[in-house]
Amino acid sequence: MNIIIFGPPGAGKGTQSKFIVKKFKLYQLSTGDLLRNEINNKTKLGLEISSIINSGELVSDNIVSNLIEKFISNDTYKNKTIFDGYPRTLNQAKNLDNLLKKYKQKINIVLKLSVSLETVKKRIMERQAQEKRADDNEDVAIKRYQTYEKSCEPVIDYYKHSNLLKVINGEAEISEINSEISGLIDAIKG
Repeated sequence: MNIIIFGPPGAGKGTQSKFIVKKFKLYQLSTGDLLRNEINNKTKLGLEISSIINSGELVSDNIVSNLIEKFISNDTYKNKTIFDGYPRTLNQAKNLDNLLKKYKQKINIVLKLSVSLETVKKRIMERQAQEKRADDNEDVAIKRYQTYEKSCEPVIDYYKHSNLLKVINGEAEISEINSEISGLIDAIKG
């Protein structure tokens, strides 16, 4: 089973992904984590990624695609992946479909955590206080939310037309969201 989870930065994708990983024995592919690993390892690519992210822009499809393919080509993760924060563009969605086909896999369900900008700002400021992430400040949060909303709309439509999209109220309590997601995944596994 391969799952995509959507939502703007601060929507709770990471929290929900960790829950899904544990409950359904999947592996989380977080593009944010892949990118941060490059940054933390101070690779040449990591320095380039850091500069892009700190300006509030999105990292290029090519960079992300190469990191994604390295992950999904590994048999350990075959049909056991939750994509957290990817795809973000229609191009990436189509590329992901092609990569998955190449490795004889597919997406089974797409979950969208729906949250307001006010909630995102509040959560990001709380997260910044706890985790001290350089990409967590209010101005960058607003820009990333707006960029996410604009760039993801065609992707959401793409999955809606594929009958894979399920929208979840990301403003609910964490346990309520967990429960709703579990029900949706169980129905597919059925």
